[in-house]
Amino acid sequence: MARLLDDAFLKPYEEAVRGRAARAVAKAEELAGGEALLAEWASAHEYYGLHRRGKKWVFREWAPNASEMWLVGDFSGWKISDGFALSRKGESGDWEGEFPASAISHGDNYRLEMRWPGGGGERIPAYARYVVQDKTTNLFSARVWDPPEKYVWRNPVPPRPETPLVYEAHVGMSGEEPRIATYAEFARDMIPRIKAAGYNTVQLMAVMEHPYYGSFGYHVSSFFAASSRFGTPDDLKRLVDDAHGAGLRVIMDIVHSHAVKNERDGLSLFDGTDYTYFHSGGKGRHSAWDSRCFDYGKTQTLHFLLSNCRFWLDCYRFDGYRFDGVTSMLFWNHGLGEAFTDYSMYFNGSVDDDAWVYLRLANSVIHEVRPDAVTIAEDVSGMPGCAASADDCGIGFDYRMAMGEPDFWFHLAEKVRDDDWPMGGMFHELTNRRREEKVVSYVESHDQALVGGKTFFFQLADAAVYYGMGRDQHGEAVDRAVALHKMARLATFALNGGGYLNFMGNEFGHPEWIDFPRAENGWSYAHARRQWSLRDDPSLRFKALGDFDAAMTALPVGGSATLLAADEGDKILAFLRGELMFVFNFNPVKSFAGYGITVPPATSFSHVLDTDETRFSGQGRIRKGGEYLADTVPKGGELVQQIKLYIPARTALVLEKRF
Repeated sequence: MARLLDDAFLKPYEEAVRGRAARAVAKAEELAGGEALLAEWASAHEYYGLHRRGKKWVFREWAPNASEMWLVGDFSGWKISDGFALSRKGESGDWEGEFPASAISHGDNYRLEMRWPGGGGERIPAYARYVVQDKTTNLFSARVWDPPEKYVWRNPVPPRPETPLVYEAHVGMSGEEPRIATYAEFARDMIPRIKAAGYNTVQLMAVMEHPYYGSFGYHVSSFFAASSRFGTPDDLKRLVDDAHGAGLRVIMDIVHSHAVKNERDGLSLFDGTDYTYFHSGGKGRHSAWDSRCFDYGKTQTLHFLLSNCRFWLDCYRFDGYRFDGVTSMLFWNHGLGEAFTDYSMYFNGSVDDDAWVYLRLANSVIHEVRPDAVTIAEDVSGMPGCAASADDCGIGFDYRMAMGEPDFWFHLAEKVRDDDWPMGGMFHELTNRRREEKVVSYVESHDQALVGGKTFFFQLADAAVYYGMGRDQHGEAVDRAVALHKMARLATFALNGGGYLNFMGNEFGHPEWIDFPRAENGWSYAHARRQWSLRDDPSLRFKALGDFDAAMTALPVGGSATLLAADEGDKILAFLRGELMFVFNFNPVKSFAGYGITVPPATSFSHVLDTDETRFSGQGRIRKGGEYLADTVPKGGELVQQIKLYIPARTALVLEKRF
């Protein structure tokens, strides 16, 4: 793999690149002190919060501006009691209390009562591991989770796949009924589906506790608590355990880019100051997301967030993370309205170097704890070194999300005539990545189908999705949508830059959009669910799309891609990837018989798969299992090897190299 500083455009900024890396090394040494590993220091969750220690309970909280503090809960009759008062320890801002083991029981609800100069209030402990909402008052409380029988893990962690095939999923909206689904239901119903669909990695959204369901899990309030709206902590452990038993790895969305602005049940104004974990004033408020922005230069913030990185690996055995909002973290203006077309934008003072250092340290901690863990950056800025190793002066992510790819596909679907889809441009967009990094490729994630958007299939089919999806129905709108849905996915999968992602349901062309219950829609769950009955009904073409996706994910795609043809007139795209050749005819009306594709010398190919197979709701016009021998033909004044193919309109073929 190429190295970061091999990029000629970075040469003028080499000193700055090395300077950021050196700053991260210095910060790690400062934080770890005498510890052998930074990960050992990143264990604040074992110190702060409520813990049973032998025959007593120990509770600690960091709140430097507080003047008085108590635990209040079921055990105190929800009243301030001297028996549950906390004491300030030195000048560090730590508060501590010890209580008999009999004083607090499993299942007790509790919170903090805090006083500070000029005021006070109720707070949820920052390191609470289980937080529940009262159905009557709607108020949140921490809950003691200390069952007499501890969860016993049953299954080993599967090995890290060479190519992560990521199934992005949201537990709450994973069921078909218009309600919130649970961890247990996801484990029972979704794990088998994901396995059968050919994916090897589950990416769970909305795991960290968030007070507003409609935030999709991105306005986090309690960073160490698994969302209780889906079940108990042990239910989540069982989900991860069951996934491992099925051979699936599990990563989660980790949201360290911002925090909910709630005060009682969040971290904002935690001890009466607006800068406890965040920047003060306007810098500490995200205007676009209406949330709070962390100060990544503060030691206690780093302790909190780096420990959070470790916590989910240790406690729930997650296999890595997709870091949300990396662009927002890296840039003081959160990347809003920026095109990122000039390298100077990465080195002109617009980058929050503390955030850069934090992300580098986070990757170090994660990979120290779990060398096999996977980290993925959601970054649209193209920050140099985002997915380069620390040894190469990079941030250290294993992958970056290829966020330009869904933009490309949706632009074609919405704005460009089929006759004008660019073959060369398509190949370029799907292979356009930094040489030193891997990317996760995708046609669409949850982002594209949020309110105001559509799924890719719905964008293609529009209203015909409601009346034209029978297997015995054939209308132009649906035929086009079915064909292009398969072809776009196959092209993206075949040219993936190291990984591939799909949001649940989109593999079978889930219609419409995603909309969580909110006042504006009458608190409806109609669009916060997945219609699996469409996928399972053999009389519908949705099943055919899902069956194609499963066949596609089984293809052994590896090696680098070699372009063979990009004919803008005929709309033919062909390329080699490892032992497979992919040939696409994006022409909306014209089929080709005996179409010549130039191939490497002394090769022949056999048919593996095509989008026109009847099982995939095609017309079955291509002979399955066919052999294609290369012939020597003149081309451009020289002799070349070609195979001749029949390629129907809006069809793709996958052939395997024989020799």
